[in-house]
Amino acid sequence: MTDASGTKDDPWLLTTAPGSSTYEMYRTESTTPPSLRCVVGTTWLSYRAEAIEDLHAWLLERGDWVDLGAADEKKPATPGTVEAFGRDEANPVGGWYGLRAGYRGRFGMYLPPLLERLGLAELTHEPRNNRVRGI
Repeated sequence: MTDASGTKDDPWLLTTAPGSSTYEMYRTESTTPPSLRCVVGTTWLSYRAEAIEDLHAWLLERGDWVDLGAADEKKPATPGTVEAFGRDEANPVGGWYGLRAGYRGRFGMYLPPLLERLGLAELTHEPRNNRVRGI
């Protein structure tokens, strides 16, 4: 379902995989590089916009369920998780998709629900240890 346009005036309204938090996300083409702004309460995070296509392609390549592994920037990411992909030097951008220093993590928390909303992925919705797969 993609009823919102994903702009600042019409953001995607999303919920984390466990359903415990809601947040907004929208695309900002005016930044360099183009970005996704993620607003969680009064906090905001920013990710490279190409994360949508890159994460989708990576999930399709994996061909199976992948753990989300969400972690803050200063905590290590579990290898093989969506979070690890979001900061891996071997990914298409050569490192972090997160753009705001100190808030570059949580890629595994906030990007998979957007992919699900856009019809690019399936996501589990358990209290903990959620997974995603590309479709």
